[in-house]
Amino acid sequence: MKPISNAAVLARFGYALSDPTRAEILMGLAKAPQYPADLAEQLGVSRQSISNHLSCLRGCGLAVAIAEGRRSRYELAHPDLAHALNDLLGVVLLTNEGHIPHP
Repeated sequence: MKPISNAAVLARFGYALSDPTRAEILMGLAKAPQYPADLAEQLGVSRQSISNHLSCLRGCGLAVAIAEGRRSRYELAHPDLAHALNDLLGVVLLTNEGHIPHP
């Protein structure tokens, strides 16, 4: 496997966060591993939508699926991602003085 540049890593991270549902999934996974059905219920979206978003997050290298029998549990690909997400959220809130821009 060929290593990718730092810029490409950040671009993947940015792409993953560019969708509010994916951002919510990542923040949920930062708290604890989750099952797709539980994520769908928590976020009020279809299981198919969750599946598509989780596939994107796996492709970006941010989430991994852990097989548990016939089910899969999802978690962040690296424990430091939770810290990075929280740091990024703090910077965004600080920069916008508490105002989140609307997409």
